[in-house]
Amino acid sequence: MIARVTDPQADPPAHVRLGNRALVVLEDLVYVSLALLLASGALVLVFRAGVELVDGAQNSGGEALIDTLDAILLVFIFVELLYAVRITLKERQIVAEPFLIAGILVCIKEIIVLAVKSPTEYIGKGPEFARSMVEIGILGGLVLLLAAAAVVLRKKENEPQENANTSSAEG
Repeated sequence: MIARVTDPQADPPAHVRLGNRALVVLEDLVYVSLALLLASGALVLVFRAGVELVDGAQNSGGEALIDTLDAILLVFIFVELLYAVRITLKERQIVAEPFLIAGILVCIKEIIVLAVKSPTEYIGKGPEFARSMVEIGILGGLVLLLAAAAVVLRKKENEPQENANTSSAEG
């Protein structure tokens, strides 16, 4: 059996280029579909937040205002995920930072909703109140962990540029 040695600089065969091109188009279609779904979801949530706000103002219901806040925070999450999809399409690779920020937003959303609901729903119900306080603590820890990961990631991404700049300045 003879092993073929291929030149890595040589162009791939036509069927490989065609297959790659088809996969790129399919990938773009999936990302564009996701972007459309996220944008549509964000618009629906903005509309829902407006309806909840009007309902809360008319009925003076605190629950409607909490639902408004919940919907607004969900819009931020949808928009951050939409940004992640857009960057993925632009750079042709998945970028972690927008997903970390979306995770931070999810945790903050849950902290706010729990913090607002806990005093009204769980006071006098010892185990439920304690559970919600533990959940808030865990979510706060997750926010710190995700923020630290985002800082480390940003520093890591800036390292090659700094090294490239110093080596070109030296030469």
